[in-house]
Amino acid sequence: MKKVLIVSSSLRVGSNSEILAHEAAKGALEAGNEVEFITLKDKNIQFCRGCLACQKLGKCVIQDDMNTLIEKVQKADVLIFATPIYYYEMSGQLKTFLDRCNPLFAKENNFKDVYLITTLYDGTSGKSERAKQGLEGWIECFSQSHFAGLLDCGGVDEPKITAGRKDLLQKAYDLGKSV
Repeated sequence: MKKVLIVSSSLRVGSNSEILAHEAAKGALEAGNEVEFITLKDKNIQFCRGCLACQKLGKCVIQDDMNTLIEKVQKADVLIFATPIYYYEMSGQLKTFLDRCNPLFAKENNFKDVYLITTLYDGTSGKSERAKQGLEGWIECFSQSHFAGLLDCGGVDEPKITAGRKDLLQKAYDLGKSV
């Protein structure tokens, strides 16, 4: 059994990326894993100040929701990030979240496998490469970790359209089940 942490970064309730993240959670649960689902839409997460105090203290000096979230990331075996793609890049909420995980750099962490689920409001699949590269850059800071997979869901042109896309729901479920 693995501890799977799923982080949804969309600010929209019931967003396409969040729908797929929930489906991945179902798959991971049915595979016998312990799963925790976090949405960033209701979290108070400030920008990293670059003070690097976290490298000495082992935690961030900013008093918001991130220190609790950082502990969850540190203890997870598998991370699944879900983000809408804006201008061919991950959402600002996810980028800020990753930046604020800087206290993990000086710690021993459990997470090995890191996945990414992306949705694009328009366009077609294959436009998530920059978001993937950004996440891979973050992963490179943690020697025990590697990029384990991408579910790139382009052409979801309407809010909540993924709820009716059985093909995408199945792919997200399969991703979760495979962790």
